[in-house]
Amino acid sequence: MKTEIAVHSRLVGVHAPDLVVFSEELAVAMEGATRSLILMDMPPPLLVVEVVNPSQESRDYRYKRSEYAARGIMEYWIVDAIAQKVTVFAWVEGFYNEQVFVGSEIVFSLLLGNLELKATQILNS
Repeated sequence: MKTEIAVHSRLVGVHAPDLVVFSEELAVAMEGATRSLILMDMPPPLLVVEVVNPSQESRDYRYKRSEYAARGIMEYWIVDAIAQKVTVFAWVEGFYNEQVFVGSEIVFSLLLGNLELKATQILNS
């Protein structure tokens, strides 16, 4: 079931990311739900991954970044097969720190500390 995340936005009410990692608290809050919708009063997901849609590139890079920050999502990844890069936004002291990974660089994640994936492995999956 595709998970949707309610956001504060003038453009949309929800986003449906390509991958969502739940916290234990969020998993409990979602128990028994008939729709996989993370409401504003629920704990945020730990990680959201978006695969860039070429026709909506600015939405993934610009709008979702601020909307996910407002929800308190700890990490937000953008997988961009066209630009051949993986961008990781990690929440540090109230702001997203941005790191870009390309080629054989190992993608670093504060959340998934022992991750051993190269950017190319993610891009070619």
